[in-house]
Amino acid sequence: MKRSWSRILALTMGIPLLLAMLVACGSGTTTGTTTTTTGSTTIKIATDLPVSGKDTSSGKPAENGAHLAVDQANKNHTIPNITLVFDPKDDVGPAGIHDPAVGAANVTSLVGDALVAGIVGPFNSSVAKAEMPITNQAPLAQISPANTNQCLTKNTAEAGCTGANNLIPTLRPTGKVSYFRIATTDDHQGPAGADYMYKTLNLKKVYVIDDAETYGIGISNAFVKEFTADGGTVLGHSSEPGSTTSYTALLTQIASKSPEAIYFGGLDSTGGILVRQQMQQVPALRNLPLGGGDGLVSNTFASTIGLNGGSTFGTVAVVDTTTSTSAKTFRDQYGAVYGAANLSVYSASAYDCANIIIQAIKTALANGAHTPQNSNDAAGGKAFRQAVISAIQSISFDGVTGHQAFDANGDTTNKVISIYQLAANATGKPDWIYKTAVTVS
Repeated sequence: MKRSWSRILALTMGIPLLLAMLVACGSGTTTGTTTTTTGSTTIKIATDLPVSGKDTSSGKPAENGAHLAVDQANKNHTIPNITLVFDPKDDVGPAGIHDPAVGAANVTSLVGDALVAGIVGPFNSSVAKAEMPITNQAPLAQISPANTNQCLTKNTAEAGCTGANNLIPTLRPTGKVSYFRIATTDDHQGPAGADYMYKTLNLKKVYVIDDAETYGIGISNAFVKEFTADGGTVLGHSSEPGSTTSYTALLTQIASKSPEAIYFGGLDSTGGILVRQQMQQVPALRNLPLGGGDGLVSNTFASTIGLNGGSTFGTVAVVDTTTSTSAKTFRDQYGAVYGAANLSVYSASAYDCANIIIQAIKTALANGAHTPQNSNDAAGGKAFRQAVISAIQSISFDGVTGHQAFDANGDTTNKVISIYQLAANATGKPDWIYKTAVTVS
């Protein structure tokens, strides 16, 4: 009898223990005293770019580049057992151009989806100002292929980002970096444009116009500082809102000052095209050179302005990939999907941004991070996103735009300014033709 009761007691105690073990095994894997769950096999990579209206030729080629990277990663099974989903957003607003309020709404929506691991974008600095406090608090990584205002990431006097221009406390409320970019900042781009116009083109007197936006003001101020330091004369500096429809009166006043060139800080959609067109209406400015930053270097500017009037030059804050042999494979792959005519200088940049996020996701998983359960798993999403951010901060990536790594501010260490001139391409059509590059030490 004693042996029978012992067997009954052992069986009675063993069943609950067995059930507990089965429950534990069913909920995940046990490491020490911590039980982790199996996460989603689907992860999203988003974009927030201006892909419609007047900004289409700026944002859409960049979106295409990011999309190509995601499609290739899925085809090549770059991240084992993970399917990437491309989640594009358009930040163009009712006015037909990029809109900070729309951008902020877009990233708020993306933050609310725990499966979104990173965002390529935004394109414009003014949109970044609206988005960065939101994604920084999430946290959710953003990598911009294009925006260049230095005060988005810096707060030094040398960069011109102190006092009222110190945006870091607002843009980075957690005190931690979650925003990255592979475009060189305007405290380098503006001076590169000034040096080229003064030293290479031998232009000594200029008038400066900006579009009253974050990017336009920043690059113009940097241009003015360097051009003056070079020994040039800035005859005046006007800020005109991007909604301006007629610059004729201003241009007539500028003509009376006898400039040798005009520098425009802004985008094609916020005055660049109109300024160049309306210079044709002022006889003294008809053949005058126009310089500007990357906001002018778009397919729309080239096709709209054509080859009439004076020369137009633009700086672009990324490595040239339109002619380099190292980027030929990318150009061929992009052209096969989206058409070579829809390629821009920022297609490769966005492609690399997306691939950096993809590699960061892969690294985070290899280091033990777990994907969130689903779109509503806020806690799981937050932990995984932080692991992705950490992987981006320490990444060393060789892409189409060269070797990419990030400094303590989230800015690229691959600081190159490419310079283009609007001229006829091999088929005789107006295009941005690569001239030279400046490497920032």
